[in-house]
Amino acid sequence: MSVIYNKRIMATRNSKLYLLITLGIASAFGPFLTDFYLPTLPVLDKYFNTSASLVQLSLTFCMIGLAVGQLFIGPLSDKYGRKRPLLLSLGLFGVATIGCIYSQDIHWFILFRLVQGLAGAGGVVISKSIATDLYEGRELSMFFSLLSGVQGLAPICAPALGGFLLEVTDWKGIFWILFAIGLLLVFILSFFKESLPKKCRQKENIYSTFHNYIPVLHNKRFINYVLVQAFAMGVMFAYIAASPFIFQTHYGLSPTAYGLCFGANAVAIMLGSFSVSFFHSAKQAMRTGTVGFGLVSLMVAVALISNATVIIVESILFLFLIFLGLILPSSTALALDEERDNSGNASALLGFLTFLFGGVISPLTGLGNMLYTTSIIIIVCCLGVWWCTRKAISDIVC
Repeated sequence: MSVIYNKRIMATRNSKLYLLITLGIASAFGPFLTDFYLPTLPVLDKYFNTSASLVQLSLTFCMIGLAVGQLFIGPLSDKYGRKRPLLLSLGLFGVATIGCIYSQDIHWFILFRLVQGLAGAGGVVISKSIATDLYEGRELSMFFSLLSGVQGLAPICAPALGGFLLEVTDWKGIFWILFAIGLLLVFILSFFKESLPKKCRQKENIYSTFHNYIPVLHNKRFINYVLVQAFAMGVMFAYIAASPFIFQTHYGLSPTAYGLCFGANAVAIMLGSFSVSFFHSAKQAMRTGTVGFGLVSLMVAVALISNATVIIVESILFLFLIFLGLILPSSTALALDEERDNSGNASALLGFLTFLFGGVISPLTGLGNMLYTTSIIIIVCCLGVWWCTRKAISDIVC
């Protein structure tokens, strides 16, 4: 009873609007920093006088940092509270960003991108833990639906925004903007009131804190919810990787028209995420999302393989991504609700596996005919979502 009372006190100390804005920016920060500089890749190989593959390696290392960093920062936040580790990770991010700007060769640039990823992981993992500290049940799923709407926009809108800014600045200007966003987040977080009381923190030494991964990994229902999100995020990363080639190269859309499609699909994910609040429970939202996701995936595959018109492909994708928006916040809420006592570790594993899965899936879209490989990846990932949902929720609609 006292734990619930403490949560209520913490929630009132941080207003819901403040929490939504702050945690939305923090959770989107990691995905944003991976994709914001994508339009600069062709410029970087000329600047550093190196190969395109080495420049692309900077993206891979940043994603590795985002995945691995969560495994360390999550448990630390269970031990020392949420605010301190988050501010320290943002400080490290600032140092790494300056390092990127003043790197003399591509190898130093790759190293600092790795550190950027490790530091950026703090916002991704701790934002989920803070939400779990303060909310539970339907209130938690509703908050995650709003949070996922913001977070889902980051990897989709970041490349378009980066491309626009590259018209008025150079690649270093892009990184200075990243640095400024980090400073802004530090300022906003200086007003944050700690959400994890000292008596609720892990009492063991720091090494024992990492051992808490073992019981979390043994929670089969939690793992199934995590895999639901991993497969769903695999679809989103596949879409992000393949969409420029499908819309611009195959269908011949202009960058402006492609940007409009990109923006429309971002709205679709937001609509799906916000729709979670209209369901009686997160389980019901995930069941609905899973069934719709699976059925529409077949329509997407048929449209791509049959070379349907771009209007048909975009219309089906829009509907498809609405169901994706339903799955992401509901699976997150259900997963973290399973491991409240180890929310930092649980959030870390959730983030690690989804980013790792997305990093593996993305390059696979480029194997062979992209329309075929993207269709296959979408169907396989949707089957994975359906199977893991069925395992996690016994009354899933088959």
